[in-house]
Amino acid sequence: MMDMPAKPSPWWSADRHVDRAPFLQARIAVTRALRRWFENEGFVEVETGILQVSPGNETHLHAPVARLVAPDGVVSTRYMRTSPEFACKKLLAAGEEKIVEFARVFRDREQGALHLTEFTMLEWYRANAHYDSVIADCAAVIAEAARVTGIKSFSFRGQSADPFKAPERLTVAEVFMHHAGLDLLSTINGKNGERDALAAAAQNLVRITPDDTWSDIFSKILTQHIEPNLGQGHLTILDEYPSPEAALARQKSSDPRVAERFEIYACGVELANGFGELTDADEQRRRFVQAMDEKERRYGERYPIDEDFLAALARMPQACGVALGFDRLVMLAGGASRIDQVVWSPQS
Repeated sequence: MMDMPAKPSPWWSADRHVDRAPFLQARIAVTRALRRWFENEGFVEVETGILQVSPGNETHLHAPVARLVAPDGVVSTRYMRTSPEFACKKLLAAGEEKIVEFARVFRDREQGALHLTEFTMLEWYRANAHYDSVIADCAAVIAEAARVTGIKSFSFRGQSADPFKAPERLTVAEVFMHHAGLDLLSTINGKNGERDALAAAAQNLVRITPDDTWSDIFSKILTQHIEPNLGQGHLTILDEYPSPEAALARQKSSDPRVAERFEIYACGVELANGFGELTDADEQRRRFVQAMDEKERRYGERYPIDEDFLAALARMPQACGVALGFDRLVMLAGGASRIDQVVWSPQS
């Protein structure tokens, strides 16, 4: 009879907790330091609701569902948010100018060394500011986290990055050409990606199925050929995402094929995703409907559109914002190897 592998002790066992204690102390230090940083920068810390009419309208993001029962017995559906973005932008429409939230967010279908179903998103916004300002914020916040833990270099899966070095800033088009030999912008027509053109260009790079959209092929190339090369030795700011991947970002006036969207990487790990925010409610609705149509085609479900959000978006000032994976940052700044080491009560 084969011996069964020993069942891991629960996270609350004293021995496991002692092993994780240094990482949890790093979390305490980083939380305190970043709250001070944002306060010194004049940000107001907000707390927005977890249960939402819509959890977000991106094709591949999935949210847990909550069933609410009113006193009269009427049942309604709400969703655990995948981001505080909708509520934060409503606050910008209400007149707030610089806000930050340490938000608990939820993502179904995600688990692993870098993913949790429930995690903390550090999200902040600046009204009437260019998105270069939140890019600068990100570099400062990441360096501050490293400073308070005393770590000199981030390390993950054999890769390293100095959080104090000036980040490199590259466009998506540049890295696709450099690492994949592919002229990405030639496969974009205005707001739309030309699927067959990208499939032809990428046929020797990734496995392509008849069901793959332009965005699917883009994501495969990004994951397999680009991301492992980012954040090596220093942070990488990956800028000017293609318009088909704009999400809630506005297109660049100088080139409508790209959007004011960036991501920041360290050791091949994505840490932050930011936008020059779109304030065109009609265009945002078009993107949401397109994404939900694709979600329904793929997964057989779609999420409601938050009409209240679109109404607020039409009144929101020009702004920029960014979402940073707080647990991932603590993992790198604390020297942990897995994201579940840096949360107080890991999912069983």
